[in-house]
Amino acid sequence: MRDIVIPLLYLASGTLFILGLRGITHPRSARRGLLLTVVGMAAAVVGTLIQQEIVDFRWILLAAVVGSVIGGAMAKYMPMTAMPERIALSHAFGALAAGLVGTAEYYEHAASLSTFIAAALMCEVLLGCVTFTGSLMAFGKLKGILPGRPTVFPGQQLVNLVLFTVAVLAALWLVISPSTDARFPVLIAASALFGILLVVPIGGADMPTVISLLNSYAGLSGAAMGLVLDNKALIIAGALDGASGFLLSIMMSRAMNRSFRNVLFGAFGQVDTTTPAATGDAQDRPVRSASPDEAAMLLQAARDVIIVPGYGLAVAQAQHRIKEVAEILERGGTRVRYAIHPVAGRMPGHMNVLLAEADVPYDRIVDMEDINGDFAQADVALVVGANDVTNPAARTREDSPIYGMPVLDVASARTVMVIKRGMSAGFAGVDNELYYLDKTLMLFGDAKDVASNLVREVESVSTQRA
Repeated sequence: MRDIVIPLLYLASGTLFILGLRGITHPRSARRGLLLTVVGMAAAVVGTLIQQEIVDFRWILLAAVVGSVIGGAMAKYMPMTAMPERIALSHAFGALAAGLVGTAEYYEHAASLSTFIAAALMCEVLLGCVTFTGSLMAFGKLKGILPGRPTVFPGQQLVNLVLFTVAVLAALWLVISPSTDARFPVLIAASALFGILLVVPIGGADMPTVISLLNSYAGLSGAAMGLVLDNKALIIAGALDGASGFLLSIMMSRAMNRSFRNVLFGAFGQVDTTTPAATGDAQDRPVRSASPDEAAMLLQAARDVIIVPGYGLAVAQAQHRIKEVAEILERGGTRVRYAIHPVAGRMPGHMNVLLAEADVPYDRIVDMEDINGDFAQADVALVVGANDVTNPAARTREDSPIYGMPVLDVASARTVMVIKRGMSAGFAGVDNELYYLDKTLMLFGDAKDVASNLVREVESVSTQRA
């Protein structure tokens, strides 16, 4: 009976994973896609638990309870602003599990491993260790525990190359001649250290791409683990995760005009010391500020408004208040849309998730490629906590670290309003030239507080006109 049920469960699991992945490619079907993947994972877990090799469920049940409690608490209480850090931490846990399983399998079956299984096991351990330490570094940078700026030193690329070569050579030697000697700890140590040095030179502006790439590594490690354990569900899920993460990394690198070499080995994200923000002279440059009532009058007079959300919106949890502003304007006949940059926030799709949480209609959310040409016709561009993705220096200053990165063409709008706490540089460490344009009005303060004031003032202006 098991010989029939288990393959059917794994087949159903793989099918649901594919359908779920297809579903989450569009906001309208994202919830259904997630539900399908949850059901698929449940089927895979059930198929694994009824394997005849399991002779005692006590430790399995204990681990399941502990993991479920931790996962449930994280899902319920972790704010959306911390979602990138949580994803990086999840990658670390998954990769650690793969590395530990691979280590246990090797020490238990080293003498009887075939060449193919030994090769898969070495890939599992190598990728697992790299992803584990790399994801921890990404978590530390996103959380602020580690410096968000790149950490570089002379000869860093050479050191990385040496570590990677040592790890690969140790893995190949173990495949050719399996043995539980010092070579296996060398593989683990070199891979883990390589994972650390792979991420520390990467700046915060590239972190969404790094998270996506680490996701790919974790998936590939899981697929290799599936080959070692002869688990079809792991092979399917890992392959899907690895392929989708890799393709997403390529798409994001193109969106930022970066190659993988720039992301992995460049110093993109260092503070631009030639700009006033970096030298501490930003306060000497004139900017125009506005009060909420002045901004409300301009917004009410506008016929076309484009809202640009960024990480500042996420930190302040201002998406609900901004939506209220948009709804009031729409009731008065104003066209309102939301412009989304591919790497706005700290992870792919960060802004889309936040706006969906506030029930912003899907047809109002427009990608950068489709809306950039409309900024010139917009009466007002309202920037809420977005920085690097709106910086004109990406197009005009060849000496800027972000030069060549596609940005939202906010500067083309007739009037620009920027909600921001202060004049500090963005996560890439580059001063934003947008703030000093004559057409730009700065609304200083917490995004949620400013947006709440805008709701009140825009509603008041609307009532007076009625």
